[in-house]
Amino acid sequence: MTTTGEPQQLTYSEYLKVPELLQQQTCLADPAAHDELQFIIVHQVYELWFKLLRHETAEIHCQMRSGSDTDLRNAIRLCRRVEAIFKVLVGQIHVLESMRPADFLKFRSALNPASGFQSVQFREVETAFGLCDEQLASFTKNDPRHEDLLKAMQEESISDSLYQVLRDRGLGVTSPGKQRTPEQDEETMAALKLVYDSPDKYPMVYDLCEALVDIDEQLILWRRHHVMMVERQIGDKPGTGKGTTGKLDGIRYLQTTLMRRAFPDLWSVRTLLSD
Repeated sequence: MTTTGEPQQLTYSEYLKVPELLQQQTCLADPAAHDELQFIIVHQVYELWFKLLRHETAEIHCQMRSGSDTDLRNAIRLCRRVEAIFKVLVGQIHVLESMRPADFLKFRSALNPASGFQSVQFREVETAFGLCDEQLASFTKNDPRHEDLLKAMQEESISDSLYQVLRDRGLGVTSPGKQRTPEQDEETMAALKLVYDSPDKYPMVYDLCEALVDIDEQLILWRRHHVMMVERQIGDKPGTGKGTTGKLDGIRYLQTTLMRRAFPDLWSVRTLLSD
């Protein structure tokens, strides 16, 4: 209550916990390095976006599993939101690229052995789309949510739910994660070709597939920009992070992730379409 007896009004700062947020940036370099603050803030903002991505992908998965047309429309709408978030993530990389390599090296040693590879939330986002990597997951072994991540890697993903949506609409498909036989490969691609040959006949399915491809494309672009940013800063140096199998080989390992695709069938089907 205020001195006049009126209820105290909620403020912008209180609602968003601004004072608490502004206390979460602690620079470690000694002597102080000017660029360390922006490095911390950019990565903290990434983690906030990852939290929102986890929130949205969980709802997309829920709506897809429900499978009604109304829920699929909502899933498509939220996919567009996720795509927009990834576009912001790509844009943020350019802030990091504004560092000169010499300025980054002034505080890089203070990070050791911390690494972006240890981001449980980003691993959870990848896992939501069916992109599971045990080696990368090993970098999170000291995080309190490590076991939750390992459990999530064993559960159904949005990719699995997509194939269920297709089956529910009479399209004979098998998830690529189920060790498909050559016959199942052929049957799956034939079913997807029907959708892509006649998008107006399967508008809901087509729009969902394309919304997921758009997200996949943004994931690929984020990785590519990230690799280029890292190479600009440290060249061919090894990374700072350490997993159960030791350190990853910096930029070389990152380059191996560039072609990872959450929905490979949705990319491959385009090759089958007639001119």
